[in-house]
Amino acid sequence: MLTVCGNLTMNSTLDLPPGQEYPVFVLGTLTYMTILLCNTLVFATIVFTKSLHKPMFLLLLNLPLMDMIGATAFLPQFVTSILTKNRSISYPGCFFQAFLLHFYGTGNLLFLTLMAYDRYIAICLPLRYNSIMIPKTIMTLVIAIWFAEILFFIVLFSLIARFRICKTNIVDIFCSNPAMRKLLCVDTKVYNYFGLFFTGVIQGIPLVINKQPDARGKALQTCGTHLVVFLFFQFICIIALMAHRFERVSPNIRRALGVSVIVFPPVLNPLIYGLNTKELQINMIKIIKKARLTKK
Repeated sequence: MLTVCGNLTMNSTLDLPPGQEYPVFVLGTLTYMTILLCNTLVFATIVFTKSLHKPMFLLLLNLPLMDMIGATAFLPQFVTSILTKNRSISYPGCFFQAFLLHFYGTGNLLFLTLMAYDRYIAICLPLRYNSIMIPKTIMTLVIAIWFAEILFFIVLFSLIARFRICKTNIVDIFCSNPAMRKLLCVDTKVYNYFGLFFTGVIQGIPLVINKQPDARGKALQTCGTHLVVFLFFQFICIIALMAHRFERVSPNIRRALGVSVIVFPPVLNPLIYGLNTKELQINMIKIIKKARLTKK
């Protein structure tokens, strides 16, 4: 249980069974190191390989950045709290963690959607692909997503920060918008509707893209893996968000869903795209070989 109170901190327990702290600490540390290593490798391979400077890979370049932001917002603080047995966090620190985690989750969905759009153009409009997906268009879309996300979440959390808090306990093991709203002294139904509308827009974009029957058929044949990744991430995000709106849902289930949203995509994305995309896989192997030769 995470505790916040203004700019002060209070102690509370991690709610782990006796003897489980150190295995979880080791697992969390190894997971974080794996995420950083794999995502850095994907990022470096795309950046330093000119042949990969294509629309699909330039969009993919943003996924490892988002994944590392999400993992860094949660895992270091989580494993440190296990080691120190201190699950307290400052009020500003809680806001910052929530901002980064929501930034990561929304960014992941948006960039996966853009990658799906890129594949849609390549499959359904191959003759127009080079005229539509030009570098200027890609850069405009990428900058628009980063800017819109930063602006949206600054506004969202600024609205929450205006209100006084009446509670000090966050049931989850990390800070999030739904969990922080439960601390407020006021009715937050308006923010619920705002959040549901925003979630609906984000979740609905890919449905519009994949509406055409021929697009769906061709997409399933050529980029089934990408669709599986996208739908899996969409599914766990929706379930995790909905779990906060039903009081009967067990806190342990909410925690498990929340952690799965933060941990699974950063681990799976580089493995799936690295192993499934032959061009990226070949260049990743070249980067690793060059690194080994440099050390020798």
